[in-house]
Amino acid sequence: MQIIAQMLDDTPNLMSRAYPPGHVTGSALVLDAGTGRFLLHYHKKLDRWLQFGGHADADEDDPAQTALREAREESGLPDLRWLSNAPLDIDVHLIPARGEQPAHLHLDFRYGLLTSSPHALQVSADESASFAWLTLDELTTKHITIDPALDRLIRKALRLFRENT
Repeated sequence: MQIIAQMLDDTPNLMSRAYPPGHVTGSALVLDAGTGRFLLHYHKKLDRWLQFGGHADADEDDPAQTALREAREESGLPDLRWLSNAPLDIDVHLIPARGEQPAHLHLDFRYGLLTSSPHALQVSADESASFAWLTLDELTTKHITIDPALDRLIRKALRLFRENT
């Protein structure tokens, strides 16, 4: 994670979008506490299946806060709680230039969250075209393509879920 250390040396607030080379984001994979199925959404702007997440609000200084807030906002699930209070994964990925915004890095701190009310999902059409509760096998049978970093997060979250149930 040398890139994160270098960026921390270069800016006083790596949570802020104001740092042109990149910034910290927070995301979370939501699991159904009863079944272990995980929830993905099809992100309209990025045109791919993802976990919930995004940029920090001005008052947030912890990527865990950002991940939890984003998951609540994007899923509408009222009872989200931590699978673990530490990040399960940290992924550094390039966000392509879009409009006036140049290409930049996201230093994404990725967490696991649990819900006991998967039926309470409230679809937010703003960012998501579709939602799916899935198992690993269903990724293949439903022809859902995910990137290797999301696959890594899912496998880590499922391993921890199995260890704790």
